[in-house]
Amino acid sequence: MIEIRPFATLGHANHGWLDATHHFSFADYHDPARMGWGRLRVWNDDVIASKSGFPPHPHRDMEIVTFVRTGAITHQDSLGNRGRTGAGDVQVMSAGTGITHAEYNLEDETTTLFQIWILPDRAGEQPGWGQREFPRGERAGRWEIMASGTPEQDDALPIRCDARVLAATITAGDTVTYQADPARHQYLVAPTGRIRVNGQLAHPRDGVAITGEAAITVEAVDPAEVVLVDTR
Repeated sequence: MIEIRPFATLGHANHGWLDATHHFSFADYHDPARMGWGRLRVWNDDVIASKSGFPPHPHRDMEIVTFVRTGAITHQDSLGNRGRTGAGDVQVMSAGTGITHAEYNLEDETTTLFQIWILPDRAGEQPGWGQREFPRGERAGRWEIMASGTPEQDDALPIRCDARVLAATITAGDTVTYQADPARHQYLVAPTGRIRVNGQLAHPRDGVAITGEAAITVEAVDPAEVVLVDTR
């Protein structure tokens, strides 16, 4: 089963400094049919104005993955961590028993990113944070695992759930295939470029909800970047 969710049908809130689109129910946007997909709970498509950002706020018992599309985000948290994550790179935060963090766009340009929340398999653990560079050229024509519940096996950032977050860049006319477990849930978004997913057309920033498929073939109609989450 593959369901294309056009960008225009998603939840939306423009706060001036933040223009946010919600693939699933979040904050003031509530759709009982879109409360999550498997263990995936939140996929926010955020556009953050220069010299602005999220002031300190708390989280607990959630795995939060930030994929920066353009610009950069600077993180600071109650554990003393601080770091800048640039375009194409990823940061992860395991909220665990509780963490307070701030995310600022300190750049002279707009920052765009995906913020992805996945429910953890284990609650009540110590919080943590990490980041890593993932050069886009290294995932040209192939999937690269960026965050995983089995980080040593996948050479990825660690998250505390049975899930993977992957990305690929695809030249127009080329394809990449993901071997999926039909019993699991996959959710896919192309921030740039039109794509076909097992033959179904999706436009940039559309959501693609998938389950019951043994293989997911993504064809780039235009040069495209694709981000995929696979959860139970």
